[in-house]
Amino acid sequence: MPTRLPSHCYLPYPATPVAHADNGPLHGLSFAVKDIYDVAGYPTGCGNPHMLALSGIKQDSAPVVQRLLDAGACFNGKVVTDELAFSMTGRNSHFGTPLNGATPDRIPGGSSSGSASAVSNHLCDFAIGSDTGGSVRAPASHCGLIGLRPTHDRITLTGTMPLAPGFDTCGWFARDLETFSRVGTTLLGDDSHALPDIPRLLLASDILEAVATPVRAAFASYIDTLRGIGFDSLRPVQAWTHPTTDLYWAFRYIQGWQAWQSHGQAIDRYGLQLGPGVHERFEWSRQLTQAQIQPHMALQQAFATQFQALLGHDSVLLMPTMPDVAPLVAQPDSEQEDYRNRSLAMLCLAGLAGMPQLTLPYLSVAGVPLGLSLIGPRGSDQSLIALAARLPRPR
Repeated sequence: MPTRLPSHCYLPYPATPVAHADNGPLHGLSFAVKDIYDVAGYPTGCGNPHMLALSGIKQDSAPVVQRLLDAGACFNGKVVTDELAFSMTGRNSHFGTPLNGATPDRIPGGSSSGSASAVSNHLCDFAIGSDTGGSVRAPASHCGLIGLRPTHDRITLTGTMPLAPGFDTCGWFARDLETFSRVGTTLLGDDSHALPDIPRLLLASDILEAVATPVRAAFASYIDTLRGIGFDSLRPVQAWTHPTTDLYWAFRYIQGWQAWQSHGQAIDRYGLQLGPGVHERFEWSRQLTQAQIQPHMALQQAFATQFQALLGHDSVLLMPTMPDVAPLVAQPDSEQEDYRNRSLAMLCLAGLAGMPQLTLPYLSVAGVPLGLSLIGPRGSDQSLIALAARLPRPR
């Protein structure tokens, strides 16, 4: 097991050996697991002491964990998650804030904060997290890592705590593309929608208008680099007719409704003590009715159809992953909540459409990491990883 300090990302569970295959495509690689996935011999705490007390020791590992073990990867511990995976800062009021290995004075991002921390601090080769509203993409951008929100339902979530099942996905982090691709081959299988070797690249003008000025400049500089090496198809597009604010609220309402269906009964029955931010989000979600959700679900369906038509069979949308670099740990909660809301307005797009979004550590602002995102049609996950290998990585 790796040293727990000073990263504060591994949970202090008694170390129980977890068997893995002696060989396989992931032999020689170590991995950490976000504490919403079952691992045989361990509890599943979900970032909350009451949920930990209710868990008991699991007899079987979640299928996604077992698949990695069967491929020869070595499990080296469970890591911190934001409480019930319903946050994006990486702060857990019960278990602390894992250290961002790229910029220690900045938040790691959540809710897969422990997973990103373990990889960015070189404590494992890769780690699995989950992404509902951005919980792989945000920490990957903040910690200078590669991360994927896969096509919805492409990787099974059996044996995993749900948050909002209509958006929940299993994703993972790695520092290098070769390791990331090896994990992808194991978890994803073949694409149902293979992109051409050089797809059309579209630039999300709608999003660029909303990001911080230094982010816009970093993105534009990278696009100039792409044009300079022969990516001639790059063109800006107004990606959707629906106002971004409407899409943000559609995501928030549907996510909140589903989150309360997943956890409301336990919150009321056991009096779960929820930390700041998470408590308020669940209280807001408690008030939602199914009638309120219907128009938002109709908007989601219309947007998904439009977005899929925009990408067609041969296009990839490029955009900054986040509106800005990671906030400083010392920033007030109110400013971090504002940053979370601005982030969701960008991150909700792939979630609403069920599309894969790969984030690459190819941008930076004043030396602080920032992700470059590729969004492809549903089922094109492996093609996005292959495309990433052809893109230049700034030195």
